[in-house]
Parts: sequence; structure tokens; C-alpha cells
Amino acid sequence: MGKLSCYHCGNEVTKFNRVVFDEKEFCCKGCKTVYEIFNENDLGSYYEFEVSPGATPEVFSTQYDFLDNPDIRSKLLDFEDEKTSVVTLYVPHIHCSSCIWILENLQKLNAGIYRSMVNFPIKKVTVTFDSSVISLKEIALLLGKIGYNPYISLENFDPKKQSVDRSLVYKIGIAFFSFGNVMMLSFPEYFNIDDYWINQYRDFFRWLILLLSLPVFFYSASGYYIAAWKGIRSKMYTIDIPMALGIIVMFIRSVVDIVIGHGQGFLDSMCALVFFMLLGKLFQQRTYNFLSFERDYKSYFPIAVTKLHADKSETSVQIYDVVRGDRLLIRNQELLPVDGILISERAFIDYSFVTGEAVPVEKKSGDKLFAGGKQVGELVEIEVVSSVSQSYLTQLWSNDVFQKKVNLKYKTITDQISHYFTPALILLSLIAFTYWVFIDINAAFNVFTAILIVACPCALALTAPFTLGNVIRIMGRKKFYLKNVTVVEQLAKVDTVVFDKTGTLTTQIASQINYEGEALSVQEQHAIKNIIRASNHPLSRRLYSFLPQGTIKVVAHFEEISGSGLMGVVDGIHYKIGSAHFLKVDEDDKVIQTRVYIQVDGVNKGKFVFENQYRQGLEVLFSELAAKGYQLHVLSGDNEGEAVYLNTVLPRETVLVFNQKPEEKLDYIGQLQKRGRNVMMIGDGLNDAGALAQSNVGVSIAENVNVFTPASDAILDASQFNKIGYFLTYSKKGIKTIKMSYVLALTYNVIGLSFAVSNHLSPLIAAILMPISTASMISFVTIMSNYYSRQKN
Repeated sequence: MGKLSCYHCGNEVTKFNRVVFDEKEFCCKGCKTVYEIFNENDLGSYYEFEVSPGATPEVFSTQYDFLDNPDIRSKLLDFEDEKTSVVTLYVPHIHCSSCIWILENLQKLNAGIYRSMVNFPIKKVTVTFDSSVISLKEIALLLGKIGYNPYISLENFDPKKQSVDRSLVYKIGIAFFSFGNVMMLSFPEYFNIDDYWINQYRDFFRWLILLLSLPVFFYSASGYYIAAWKGIRSKMYTIDIPMALGIIVMFIRSVVDIVIGHGQGFLDSMCALVFFMLLGKLFQQRTYNFLSFERDYKSYFPIAVTKLHADKSETSVQIYDVVRGDRLLIRNQELLPVDGILISERAFIDYSFVTGEAVPVEKKSGDKLFAGGKQVGELVEIEVVSSVSQSYLTQLWSNDVFQKKVNLKYKTITDQISHYFTPALILLSLIAFTYWVFIDINAAFNVFTAILIVACPCALALTAPFTLGNVIRIMGRKKFYLKNVTVVEQLAKVDTVVFDKTGTLTTQIASQINYEGEALSVQEQHAIKNIIRASNHPLSRRLYSFLPQGTIKVVAHFEEISGSGLMGVVDGIHYKIGSAHFLKVDEDDKVIQTRVYIQVDGVNKGKFVFENQYRQGLEVLFSELAAKGYQLHVLSGDNEGEAVYLNTVLPRETVLVFNQKPEEKLDYIGQLQKRGRNVMMIGDGLNDAGALAQSNVGVSIAENVNVFTPASDAILDASQFNKIGYFLTYSKKGIKTIKMSYVLALTYNVIGLSFAVSNHLSPLIAAILMPISTASMISFVTIMSNYYSRQKN
């Protein structure tokens, strides 16, 4: 029989977790309960949109107690009156049409909910509810009960007010309106229509065209004048200078033609140029603006925490209200928001998010705990020694060296081309004007105008944003999200790739544990769990979490042999748990997976197999990158325990560096850059924030692209880890497409200029050719970037 999948969430169903209900397979009672809830409330259609669309519900009754605090609740609500309240919650699991359907039918699950609406791109649901019937806490618990836990952090409590700049949209709207109307009014003159009424009102139409063009010239194109002036003042010959000059020349020449009655000018071409340029800018701006690339510690901290009072009573308090000396209760999987002293007997703290160390660290009563660690196991009590703003984690994030430096010297490919193109074009137009002014003053102005129009660098200026905009759109479809188009150019220059180990090469999702051998009875499973309960070994902790819950029993003759295994007697039966050598079992030396063998009263029963935690395709990816000439480095906060394994699966030239603190990772990247390397750093946690900021391209890898991603240049969905080589190659091909289009554009310019300089090209024909060349360039780069995206490498 093949592998079974949970009908609700799609996770693997094994003999240890199998639950059968209504002739369907489930991986746990939680998924079965969600299925029952949906069916009882006539929501069974949820499973018709997608296969296994749900998530395993993980919710604790006290998880959202802080929402009972009126101060916290009032700051989270969008609207509140006597009965009706509105709240917007971020739900990371939203991913398909089934999610939208169920979340917009919450009123069927509770009569106190009036309506709910999903904003799919940003994964948020807005709920309007009757606060006298259902509370905000109950809504959060309801969402968690059906597998859609809302993510509420300190960032929700103290949101940054984002000013929405719609000026670009207004400029495009005005340019489009004017462009369309000016083109329509220009048709009669284009075709020299000889009609009484047209001849009678020709001057009126010309002045109307000028009137419609004024907002475009003075408002829509204003950004180019400002950018050009800044470029001139800073002595940087940007593409905006000839752009602005071309617009101004077309406008002035058109005004002169209209005033002296010579013609309607080139205002239609001017409006078209401005419209297409602004459209390219909008195309670039709107690409994945829903992703947050700039994060601080507020994105990671809980919004409230449980405070323990002297009388042993518990209340939920705001994080900002926690002060030195307070006693807090930290539950399983909760993040420590402050530095504190452990009061409980012991705790297991997972610092992988801060230090990169993968194995939870055992802490005993009196030990200091640092903010950013995650409690793994039972509830513990701590005493606060510093507030949230003074904690080690906050200071680490606020450190200047961990902030992304803006490279003011970096020039885009467009800037590099324009550095030579701009002065050459201006010089050529002046030389041609000087030559023709001694022959024919009217011809001199025609030549000067035609040169600036036919060589107007709109095709050059549009090529890069449209190509790179299409590249990041295609990469986004493949779940690699870039911060802006400049990142594509920087990716193409990368020659060194540095990987964090924990959470990057390894997966953050719990590794799969399978049992192979003679079936263990329920009593034997409970006995094994009681024996490993006393062990602090990482494998013991993971196996303890995997085995089913049972009655706690006394273990006699318990013994733990370091590096080998455990022994103990439960209910008179002797158990041995450990390595093949410890149980004297023959094992293939080439086995990669970790195995824990089980012996009951001298009989070898079987083994628990811990599937490799390293990401799928790791070995192939490194081999591919090495073959392409990239230098490869692996940095880790862990010790050298896995160095032997990594040396066997990674290319020989890969540099492995262990025991790295966050600031040491940053320094390591800096040293590579001093040797002239262009470095891409791929990491996942706060411990990588400094290295990500220091690198030329910082990439955050995330199991969920909207949660727990430090400040970065790009966010990579963890499922696409094995495609890193493809993305690097595709970025190079994107730049290749731009260079090819530049060659075509310059060829067009050379041909056009040869006619313009010799006075064989009128400004009118130049104005008609300009938008044609622009459209052809946009079509070319779009076709080529799509073509390259379909190539494997």
C-alpha cells in the first residue's frame, strides 16, 4: 500500500497517527474535528475547490488570553461601537480558493459574526462581528480551531503609519487622458483631410491640443525635470537629462508651430512618451509591494505575555508594560520577549532564530535567558531583568552594523549607458545645428529637433524597467520575490554564494520520523516514552514528542550511556534504546538517516528512522553552482558535529565555517567583499540579519514568505530552494536581454540620426517613428525574458 495522505491537510498518515472517520484518512484528531465542524455547518464544499487544502489545527485555550485585555483589544480593532466591531487579522495559511471560501463563510460557524472578507494578496481577513455575542479572543480561537491561526505580533500593536503616495497614478491618469484626446484631434492633420469644417476650425483644434498638453508637460513630466536637474548638479549624466530635454524641445517647438500657424507640432508624441515612461515606472513599483522586506524586532515579538502576580493569579499584559522584576509565564513554543532569569527548575530554549544553534539548550533555575529564544516543552516561569526595548535581541537588531547599507556608488546598467549616450547626443545635436544654421536657419531648427526626437532615449529608458519588471514578475510566479529591479542586476554580478546552515540548508519543519520493524504495542510505546523522558539528548526530545501520550510511570535501573543510548526497566520489562552498536545490530555504513534501535527483553524489535533534515536537492544544487564557477561557503552557529556529513555530500571546494556568532557572520561577508567578491548571502533568522545586510544581495529563505523573514533584498520560498541556480542564471539572461535591446535601439538611433543630420527626416516623421520604436523594444524584451524563463539553465 502506498503512502496515505490526510484528507484535510495532506500530511502523511502513519500507523502511529492514523485516524479513520467517515471512510476518510486523517493524520490526527484535530484534522478530523475540523472536518466534522465543516460538515455539521454545511461547509463540506471546502474540500471541493482544492485537494487537502487545510492545515493541522494548533491552538491552545490560553493562546489568545491577551485579547481579553481591553487596552490591547481596542488598539487591534479597526472599528468599535456598542455592539458592532471590525477587526483585520493576518492569517499566514491563506493560500487557495478553499481558504477564501471558508473564511468568507465564518458566519455559518458562529451567529455573532456578521460577515468576513479576505484580502488574498496580503493574506488578511476582515471580520465584522457582534461583540456582545462573540469576543475577539473567541474569533481568534475559532480561526485556530479550523486551522487558520491568526498571527498577531507587536507590530500589529504599534503599526507604522504608511503614507500612500498616489501621485504617480494621478500623473499616469492625466497623461493617458491627454494622450488619447490629443491623438484623436491630430488625425485630420496627419492625413491632410481637406474638409471645410476642419479647415474652418483647424486653429481651434490646435489650441485645444496645446491646452490638453499643458498638464502633461507641467505636472506629469515634472519628475523627469527634477531628476535631470539633480543629475546636472551632481555631474551625473543620467538618462533623465536627454529625456527631459526631448520633452522640453518637443513642447517648445510645438508651441512655436501653433503660434505662427505652421502646424500642430509634436504634442501627441510628447504625451505618448510621458505616458509610456510613467507606465513603466508604475509597472516596476507595483511588483510584489505586498511583501515586507524591511522587518524589525516588532515583527517577531508577541503582543502580550502572561504576568504572574504575588497571589499566584495570572493576567495578560502588554509587552510595553513589562518591567524589571515582573514574573512571567512562558508556554511551549512561545518566544521570550525580554531577558530574564529562569525561576522554574529547568527549561529547554531554542536559540536557533538568534544564534543559529539548532539544538535546544538546557537551562537550569537561576540561569539567564535572552530574548528571542523559544521555550520548548512545559510551561516555565521567569523573572524579567530588562524591558523589551533594552533586551539583547532589540539591541542586536538596532545595531547600526546590522542595517542594510545603501551603495551610493552603485550604477544601474541604464545609468552606465546614459553616461556616454547623453553627452554624445547633446553634442551631436549642437554640431548639426551649428552646421545647418549657416545654410538654412529653418532647416537648422528642424534638424536639431529631429535629432532629439528620433534619438530620444525613451526606448533605452524603457528597456531596463520593462525587462527587469517582467523578470521579477516571472521570478515571483516561481516564488522568488525581489525587493526591486536593481536586485536583478546585482544578482547577475554574484560570484560567491554564502549559505547559513540552520534553517537554510536544513528545514525548519519538523523532520519525519518513521518506525520500521515489528509493531510496538501501546504499552511498549508508553514505556519507551517514559524512559526517554529523562534524557536531554536532541534525538530523545524529538522522539518523545513523536510518541503518543501515555501514563507516567516509574523507570527502574535507568542509565544513559553517552553517545550510545538508554536503558531502563518499566513494569518488570527491560528496554534498551540507542545506536546499532549499543544494541549490537548490524548496520550499513552508508546509511545517511539517523536511526534509533529498540530492544525489549533482549529481543530486537525495530528502529525509528529520522529522515534527513537537509533540504531536498541540496547536493545537486551545490554541484550545479560549483560547476558554474561560484565560490561556495557555509556559515553556521552550530558546532562541527555535522562537518563530516557535509564534507561527504557537498563539493570539495565548499568552505565550511562553524561556531559563528551573528557579528562574526557579518565580518566574514565583509572580508569576502574586500577580496573583490560579489556576495549573495542566503539565511533565515535574526542571526543572519547582519550578514544579509552586509552582502551585495541578501536573500531570506522562509517556509512562509510573510512570517519571520529578516530585512533582505529578496525572499525565497523554501520549496524553491533547489532552484537557486536557475534564478542566478535567469538574472544573467535578463541582463543579456537588456544589452541585446540596447544594440537594437542604438542601431535604430544610428539609422535615424543619419537621416536627421542630413535633413532628410522631418520632425513629424521622427515623432511618428519614436512611439513605434518604443513599442517594438517593449515587445522584444517581453518576448525574450519570457523565452529565457522557460529554459532550465
